[in-house]
Amino acid sequence: MEGRLAGKVALVTGAGSAGPGWGNGRATAVVFAREGARVFAVDRDAASLARTMELIGEAGGEGRPYECDVTDAAAVATMTEACQAVYGRIDVLVCNVGGSRPGGAADLDERTWDGQLGLNLTSAYLACRSVLPVMREQGGGAIVNIASTSGIRYTGSPQAAYAAAKAGVIQLSRVTAVEHAEHGIRVNTVVPGQLHTPMVEARLAAQRTGGNVGRLLRERLNRIPLGFMGDGRDTAHAALFLASDEARFVTGTEIVVDGGMTARCD
Repeated sequence: MEGRLAGKVALVTGAGSAGPGWGNGRATAVVFAREGARVFAVDRDAASLARTMELIGEAGGEGRPYECDVTDAAAVATMTEACQAVYGRIDVLVCNVGGSRPGGAADLDERTWDGQLGLNLTSAYLACRSVLPVMREQGGGAIVNIASTSGIRYTGSPQAAYAAAKAGVIQLSRVTAVEHAEHGIRVNTVVPGQLHTPMVEARLAAQRTGGNVGRLLRERLNRIPLGFMGDGRDTAHAALFLASDEARFVTGTEIVVDGGMTARCD
């Protein structure tokens, strides 16, 4: 299959979705497959992953599903081995797993703090740690980590652990990019803003507006200068560029996908 990722193997974590529609991971897996990558699609939710695989098939792409909890170091190591066993190599790694919990530094319990760091930051570290030796042996590769505008701005809700974790993802990417540039490995971050992904209905509305989805969407839309909300496909297309050879001279940096939200002063 021809495309911008033709001949490449892409391992995408968090390739399911919190509900119907285009979550960041599902969109990335489908867009990559449509662009010619053989996608090793990873998620811990078998039913959600199955829907992603259906969409990959409808797009005419190739992929394999793999269930894994990427906060478990041993499971991540086995995941990497499984991808190599199926496809023989890993050219692209996309670390997309994440999710927010409300709470500021004064009221977050320690268990929630630890869980947020594990889900949003340690998961990316474990995947990078596992896949980097494979890429070094191959002579190169591309890693795209998915962060959040919460990692660079206060975006309207106190979610200190999530924000700290996503800021950590950005810096993890920068440090790893410099360290492994000599091995032909590029590492970059996509920083999505307040997109309308299935997470809005599945979790965020209950956390922030008492379940009022319409109110939450209006609040989020009011922050976006472009006047509309993107979805997971916008994240996926930014990741596609960073994963492709078009970005051969791009490493250690971020693409912010937020409709101009973080450029505003208010």
